[in-house]
Amino acid sequence: MKIPEKDPQPTLVTSADARVLSCNAAARQLVEAARLAEAGELLPVNAPALAASALNQDRAIENVESRFADKICLWTFIPDSDKQQVMIRGRDATTDVLTQEEALRSSRLYRLITENTTDLISRHAPDGRFIDATPASWRLLGYWPEELRGKSLEEVFGNDKVAEQLTHTRNRLQEDGYATLTLEIQHRNCSRRWFEIASRAIRETYTGAVVEVISVSRDITPRIEQEEQNRLLAEELAHTARLATLGELASSIAHEMNQPLASIVNFASASQRFLKEADKRPEKLAKVEDGLQKIVHHANRASEVIKRLRAFLRKGQKQMAPVQLNAVVSDVVRLCQWEGEKNGVKLQENLAENSPVITADPILLEQVLINLIRNGIEANVEAASQGENREPSRITVCTCINDQQETLIQVTDEGPGLDDEGIRQMFQPFYTSKPKGLGLGLSMSRSIIEGFGGFLDAIHANTGGLSLICRFPANLSFNNSRGGSRMTAANNNTERSPDVR
Repeated sequence: MKIPEKDPQPTLVTSADARVLSCNAAARQLVEAARLAEAGELLPVNAPALAASALNQDRAIENVESRFADKICLWTFIPDSDKQQVMIRGRDATTDVLTQEEALRSSRLYRLITENTTDLISRHAPDGRFIDATPASWRLLGYWPEELRGKSLEEVFGNDKVAEQLTHTRNRLQEDGYATLTLEIQHRNCSRRWFEIASRAIRETYTGAVVEVISVSRDITPRIEQEEQNRLLAEELAHTARLATLGELASSIAHEMNQPLASIVNFASASQRFLKEADKRPEKLAKVEDGLQKIVHHANRASEVIKRLRAFLRKGQKQMAPVQLNAVVSDVVRLCQWEGEKNGVKLQENLAENSPVITADPILLEQVLINLIRNGIEANVEAASQGENREPSRITVCTCINDQQETLIQVTDEGPGLDDEGIRQMFQPFYTSKPKGLGLGLSMSRSIIEGFGGFLDAIHANTGGLSLICRFPANLSFNNSRGGSRMTAANNNTERSPDVR
């Protein structure tokens, strides 16, 4: 059997038992480059069996692999039945084989990941219809991947309310190429679930049109349920705090009720005396009428006090509504007035000319302001006990709108204040400088304000105490449409104005 000597591919001629009879220059060069002892070491280890099979079956056997040194060759066994010889022709397939093996490893890894991930990975047409999905679809949606193919998202999610969100997401994908959304969907078994979906658009190279969408969907139902549970627990905690606050304000409540009741008794007694004299002095009837009017006035005032206290104690979900800040501040100051007077602290209001209006829950906002004012009273009392403050001390509560259109409620005391580290820590749960404090009041107050979309922080006041500031961004405010008052920076800076803090 003649060997093509100038063939660039290694070629050998062997006997029926794969003993090498001759080889070409390319084979000899390969033996030398691989530092092999003889040409037979180029062949697969089962070369004798392959040579015998090729001769017995009188057919070529292709793509038989052999590895030596750092080379991978693929060989073809071509039989010559007449001479009982086999021509074995090879080619260097190192790059092709290694590339194929890497692709297979990557494919196995990808399949392992997609088949075992707890998230749903899916492919979609531009209109949202499923092209393919991972097996997680059975657990998350109740459909096997083959059942999803061709179905629309609206049909699978079983919720007509998601149509608008899906339309918005498709528009985002067209514009930005990436979109996320949170959806409440219906499982195939009719249970309700929450999904967090991140999608990315695959575009056509030249036109940029979206040809496919890849989405990763995660079931966040446990997280949503936990957040709801946390919200309910927070409401329970807030209600408990209101009860505790009411107990501590018992003397203030008694004072609020004592004034109108005492006035009612006085006017009723005076009216009785005037009635006894009415037969002889008819002009006394006018005083009786005036007394009755004042009795009605003070009775209504007592009723309002009870109504306000009952509202403060009410338990239920947060009810967001437009709130007139000046009215809320005035109500809270009146509620805390008696406690302030008892401790020698004067409560002073400095309110914007036109009351700012924000969106908040008025009862929770009252709870925050009561907490801030009572903290201020305690700080003033502490400063007085240390001889660091004059008598009587003062707490100022003001409302304003700053130059950034933020609505502010500012409570400033004349206490001993805190250093910078203390201010950084004062809103952390369980941090307190009071011997009997729990360290929950300011933390809870900040959480409530943040729940309204605002922020609660503190700064040093020029009195030596602190100014605690509730900030509400412009998007929570109705002031632009209602002509809310704006205070200048000079009036709003605690470091430059001792009267407005």
